[in-house]
Amino acid sequence: MEIGGSLMKPNFETMTRQELKAYVLKHRDDQEALNILMSRRSPDNEATWYDFADNQEVSQDILKRKINQEIKN
Repeated sequence: MEIGGSLMKPNFETMTRQELKAYVLKHRDDQEALNILMSRRSPDNEATWYDFADNQEVSQDILKRKINQEIKN
């Protein structure tokens, strides 16, 4: 945002997550905006939970398949 010839950054704290994500995509070198966006991320959003207590053999098989899948990708 430009006011009177000087650049003024938007208030990232008041932006929604979607607005902030769009801003970061347009201003990829703005480290402050990226840091704020990452601080809002919940680490459990994409987590996969496995219950190893139920059946250890089945759980180990699932884990091995997941590891092999990630190595291939």
